[in-house]
Amino acid sequence: MFAYTTRMLLAGSLVAFLTASAGAAQDKPVADPDPARYDKAIAAFERWDRKNTPAKDAVLFVGSSSIRMWNTRDSFPTLPVINRGFGGSHISDVNHFFDRIVMPYKPPVIVFYCGDNDIAAGKSPERVARDYREFAKRVHKKFPKTRIIYQPIKPSTSRWKHWPNMQKANDLIRTFIQGDERLSYVDTATPMLGPNGKPNADLLLDDGLHLNEQGYAIWTRFIQPAIEELRAMKQTSHPC
Repeated sequence: MFAYTTRMLLAGSLVAFLTASAGAAQDKPVADPDPARYDKAIAAFERWDRKNTPAKDAVLFVGSSSIRMWNTRDSFPTLPVINRGFGGSHISDVNHFFDRIVMPYKPPVIVFYCGDNDIAAGKSPERVARDYREFAKRVHKKFPKTRIIYQPIKPSTSRWKHWPNMQKANDLIRTFIQGDERLSYVDTATPMLGPNGKPNADLLLDDGLHLNEQGYAIWTRFIQPAIEELRAMKQTSHPC
């Protein structure tokens, strides 16, 4: 009986060890890419600012290539906008350059899209959500009244295998957003799915990842009223 019990305990311990090891391997942290790869891109933003006068109280668009490739000036002709998207970036990159791409503009409203590259690189949904929380924390430490619109990670044909993790990251961030009235979640992801529940290729470039004009038209249709509502709230609010 003792030998049988011992064998059972050892077997159970082995199963627990293998399960924990598998979990540990699955959750192995992915290192943040070196933000220095964007030094030239960020310096170019700063050169532009020195030669031009950035609009006051502008809506700041920040994030990865889906922001960079968005012609925000033409898409929002009635709004002052600043675009500080840089292609291939992770949320960790946005946080690293926060003092240089967010701070100078004192934005009343920020439109944020990033996390797509993070998940594709193997970062966990929890990691993406944590990095976004850090971004929001930094914004509100410096600008307590700034409103942030989060655009969920989009579905795309080239990264369809990552969609479950992308959805999970979006869900985690949406839950976080619900606890703060300064944060908004505007669902620009669902409209990019076709009737079959898969990405609508008609909204994407040939690379199957980035949006074409039709895709950006959908984003604009959802984001513009959200921005205008937040700006109206700011204008009608009374100073504390």
